[in-house]
Amino acid sequence: MDQAEAKKRIEKLSAQINELRYRYHVLDDPGITDQIYDSLTRELVGLEAKYPQFRLPNSPTQRVAGAALDKFEKIRHEARMLSLTDAFSKEEMIDWEERINKLLPGIRLDYFCELKFDGLAVSLRYKRGNFDVAATRGDGETGENVTGNVRTIQSVPLYLPEKKDIEVRGEAIMTKEVWEFLNKQQEKEEKPLYANTRNAAAGSIRQLDPKITASRKLQYYAYDLITDLGQKTHEEIHRKLKDFGFRISTYEKHAKNLNEVFEFYNQVEKMRDKLPFGIDGIVVSVNDLAFLKRLGVVGKAPRGMIAFKFAPEQATTVVEGIMVNVGRSGKLTPVAMLRPVFVGGTTVSRATLHNEDEIRRLDVRIGDTVVIQRAGDVIPDVVQVLPKMRMGKEKKFFMPKACPVCKETVVSRFIGSKKEKSVDYYCPNPSCPTKNLRYMEYFVSAFNIYTIGPKILQRFKEEGLISDVVDLFYLKKEDIQSLERFGEKSAENIVTSIQARKQVTLPKFIYALGITHVGEETAFDLAQRLGSIEKLMDATPEEINAIPNIGSVVSESIVAYFSDRKNRSFVERLIKAGIQIETIKVRKTPLTGKSIVVTGTLESMSREEAKEAVRQAGGDWVSSVSKNTDYVVVGENPGSKYEKAQKLGIKIINEKEFLKLIGE
Repeated sequence: MDQAEAKKRIEKLSAQINELRYRYHVLDDPGITDQIYDSLTRELVGLEAKYPQFRLPNSPTQRVAGAALDKFEKIRHEARMLSLTDAFSKEEMIDWEERINKLLPGIRLDYFCELKFDGLAVSLRYKRGNFDVAATRGDGETGENVTGNVRTIQSVPLYLPEKKDIEVRGEAIMTKEVWEFLNKQQEKEEKPLYANTRNAAAGSIRQLDPKITASRKLQYYAYDLITDLGQKTHEEIHRKLKDFGFRISTYEKHAKNLNEVFEFYNQVEKMRDKLPFGIDGIVVSVNDLAFLKRLGVVGKAPRGMIAFKFAPEQATTVVEGIMVNVGRSGKLTPVAMLRPVFVGGTTVSRATLHNEDEIRRLDVRIGDTVVIQRAGDVIPDVVQVLPKMRMGKEKKFFMPKACPVCKETVVSRFIGSKKEKSVDYYCPNPSCPTKNLRYMEYFVSAFNIYTIGPKILQRFKEEGLISDVVDLFYLKKEDIQSLERFGEKSAENIVTSIQARKQVTLPKFIYALGITHVGEETAFDLAQRLGSIEKLMDATPEEINAIPNIGSVVSESIVAYFSDRKNRSFVERLIKAGIQIETIKVRKTPLTGKSIVVTGTLESMSREEAKEAVRQAGGDWVSSVSKNTDYVVVGENPGSKYEKAQKLGIKIINEKEFLKLIGE
């Protein structure tokens, strides 16, 4: 961008961040997440570094937090309450260490690591050992006097063992258990729910009535001692705080180097969901306080401390373009091409926009600043547009009238209920190259042919070895090993893996056909009731409709699929190629009609095999724990589902008990 665009973008970012800061920190409005706020701030910091001449005098990067509320007495901090610079990757941590090493040449630094609580920072002052004043961070210089409310927190000592004047800093937090209970009460009373434990803690501390604060059962974790009592290291500060009677997190580590910091970070990230309170990373400090002091403060943050945060699942970025993908069914899906941004542990440069109706609902335009969300390995979504960031050059997007690959005129289909109809667009050309390739990728995945990925399929197609998936089952080792970059061994592995998958269960075969609206569960229901692929191919809409959990939309889709002679021929060709379809027999067992969740790794079977076993035992395989779950099977290294099952009182069984129930 040129200087004029940079200046305008800086102004827009500053205004947006100031508004979000006021809403979140002053009004306790959870309308936007910390991750979005952090993402916007990181972009502003980068632009201000590149164009310092355009930094505004009241830039949000030059202050610590929101202004104090008028309803509380304002109180000035004797020592400024600072904030921390954020890092989201090992590379950023290494850069941080390099920066501080330049300021302390020749000195070998060690570090102190602790949890970064997701609560409200509160400073406590004691006079001659007696609790005197509690204040929130406020703007760093002036906070809010919340002494009466903090006094109700049981973990805050009212008297210290030594008659000293000291100032302690820490975090007021709410546990996940209390937060869930509080939201249930809010729901019953038809009041707004608290978005997270941090927002709930902040709202509880800022209650005018201390009795309400007391009922919220907040906790206080101390992490810093401002008063000089002869401490030499940050580690020693924690020991002194513990001696004074403050609650200290047991999750901390003295790290000799960054590698040990990374080890601690990885340990904490794995156990994050199991902690009783919310955290969003770890805090890493130069352990030696003399060195920490020499490093000083830059802007709002001490140079020798940094927040090493977990990868955000939301971030802001700019839509630089919108392209259209063609799927296995021919469906056209608009995809946002993004300015690369780090989110959910990886750098993302594209996100799905689903369909034209979603684009209109969000009002996404090319050039917009948007919020994207990524959870685990799920493809990122555009979930929100920030219209106040528009600069006047944004362009609306319209779906193409022709397939972007084969140029065939697209057709539209309505989906959803009568009240909430939306439209999807499809390429109707059965020979569309991309459409065919996407279906082949889907088929080999459904058949669990793990040796063939998208690139190999593309190569086989380009070389003329295959025209559709049926040709895969006729491939010979000699066909593949003659190709460049394919040796005898890799060719043999591919052919062996294909032949090994020729025997397949009826549900898996139905699922692999890719019939619209027929997922794994529906495929199993069809296989269980009809018993063979031939009966399914000849079934009437009424016969399919009579199957539990299957409605008219699904039955019409199935009948339409098998009414097409090419599809019937495709099934016949697969069987002729040697595909053996196994019928399934659902046995009556103690699991019949029961909902089963499996968490952790089982020794005797894979996850796919466990799913198949549950279904053949008459059980219902589900992916999440709820009050309707009957059994949770716990393997090695179980996840958060195990804890949730314990809380809900769900029956928990081990692998041996599970095998007995399914009759193995």
